[in-house]
Amino acid sequence: MNAERVAGVVLTVLGVVGYVVGVAAPYPGRAFSLTGVMVGLTLLAIGSGEEDQ
Repeated sequence: MNAERVAGVVLTVLGVVGYVVGVAAPYPGRAFSLTGVMVGLTLLAIGSGEEDQ
């Protein structure tokens, strides 16, 4: 796995967990969970491209 894909998976998972927790119990800064999901998915898309050989 390359670094972009790993970072994308981590940010996406953390963003989804943060969103679920924010739905159950509102906390300051919970909107950043959506940003984490968006950035995570972008990194997954970048990381899933073909690598140079």
